[in-house]
Amino acid sequence: MNRQRSFIGFIVAGAIALLVIAIAGFYWFFGKSPANLIGSTSQPGATIFVSKLSPVMVSLLANPDRLQALEREEELSKLKTSLFAKSGIDYKQDIQPWLGDEITLAIATLDIDRDLENGQQPGYLLALATKQPEKSREFVELLFSKRALAGANLAVEQYKGVKLISDNSQPEQDLLAGAVVGEGFVLFANDPKVLRDAINNVQAPDLNLTSSPEYQKATKELPKGGLAVAFLNLPIVAKWQGLELPEELYNSQIISLALNPKGLLAETTFLTSSEIVSPSAPLSKPVGALQYIPASAGLAISGSNLSNLSNSDLAKLWRQATATIYGSEDVVSRLAKPLADIQKRWGINLPEDIFSWVLGEYAIALLPDKEQTTPHWIFVVEKSEGVEQGVARLDAIASSNGLSINPLTIDKQKIFAWTELITATKKSDVKEGASFSIETKVRGLHTTFGNYEIFTSDLETMNEILTAKDNSIINNSNFKDSIAAIPRPNQGYIYLDWTKSQNLLERQVPILKLVEVLGKPFFNNLRSLTVSSYGTETRSLKGGVFFKLHNS
Repeated sequence: MNRQRSFIGFIVAGAIALLVIAIAGFYWFFGKSPANLIGSTSQPGATIFVSKLSPVMVSLLANPDRLQALEREEELSKLKTSLFAKSGIDYKQDIQPWLGDEITLAIATLDIDRDLENGQQPGYLLALATKQPEKSREFVELLFSKRALAGANLAVEQYKGVKLISDNSQPEQDLLAGAVVGEGFVLFANDPKVLRDAINNVQAPDLNLTSSPEYQKATKELPKGGLAVAFLNLPIVAKWQGLELPEELYNSQIISLALNPKGLLAETTFLTSSEIVSPSAPLSKPVGALQYIPASAGLAISGSNLSNLSNSDLAKLWRQATATIYGSEDVVSRLAKPLADIQKRWGINLPEDIFSWVLGEYAIALLPDKEQTTPHWIFVVEKSEGVEQGVARLDAIASSNGLSINPLTIDKQKIFAWTELITATKKSDVKEGASFSIETKVRGLHTTFGNYEIFTSDLETMNEILTAKDNSIINNSNFKDSIAAIPRPNQGYIYLDWTKSQNLLERQVPILKLVEVLGKPFFNNLRSLTVSSYGTETRSLKGGVFFKLHNS
């Protein structure tokens, strides 16, 4: 297990850091030379080395130095220097001359020796494209000679015409293996066996990822000029995490990152052998319910037809993805806690008591409050069959929970408020004891406006909706730019204003703070992100996440 940790620290973590920082650095090119920043190929060439049983492969399809000329604060330079400082390697002198236009990192195998008794030791494979094979061979020799000087015992072997170098390392300096294969790639791994398997995958093409039918189908979904791509074999990812999924609808996932004049668009496609049906008809334009969501919203979700959401393929994907990625419900439960709290407080079942009668358009929003940990909320639903009965049902639930239903007027608009009488105690100046007062606490409101029923958490939010109709999110330039990047028709949008919601999200998901530290250049410039599902294929579910950045 020691060997695995050190290798991750030197090679895997370094490669991931280069990928993340390089991708994060793409925002510096907006408005400057975006046309020059496209992937050199539509898909990675290193897949010939990767087993078709690999759970995960990630590739950067552009040389990181293409970012160097326009970088700010020299984050990439600092990263490259720090990565190789302990090894005595100089990036500019030893790597830059030969590094090509691809960096691929893969989990080559779940267990190198396939011996369950000594624990699972994943095999990691890093492939670096080379444009000068001789220079790259010199680098490999230099790297291992420096490790030998540090106390490692080197081993050299010829395997199927390829020279493999590895070290039988000391406990404090763990195993590393490397080779230059042909004229195209430099390979590193955390065990010589991983390199041998990679060479076997080239010479027996039916073993490698390129020959996988799932991968072939997935690559057809890749956009042209993508800057990075990741492929996940979902059942094997679950196995890697030691999970048995209750249901497996999707077999694989491919993710691509492409440049957009306004930001970065990450597109993903989930593939399945079963036919899938969208939860609702695709929308050719943003729903009208968004006109009642203020521009101050930190989170806005819009679409149509919630009645079949829990049984939809989108919901099945959520259950499968969260179980596969997290391996536990801890993070998921934190994200869903506000919904759980609402259900508990009101004694309702969201799918039965609300979602079941939302057949038309809807919009949901959270408005951060600097003075409160709980944000204000808005729920807008288009009037359709069943809405009137649904509202009456919510009124009945409110009444059964001891709330009064009181009419009031704001700007000539009739509103119904769910209120509760509470007693407030304050210390009296009179010696006899404390004095009491009765206060009315608003627990929620609703009103019919035009063709929509609007629900809010408080009077201030309802007043903002009714008195500032022209200041809606649908007229917000940031929101308009974000949804313009998402293909249409689609299933609606999840829009997150990062600057307004950052504090709220950090409270719900504390690990997010660590993610922000690791991707500081990116998160410092992130303005918003927008998620949507689209595509018309019956055996795949396609969607995208658009990241809008401050200077775009």
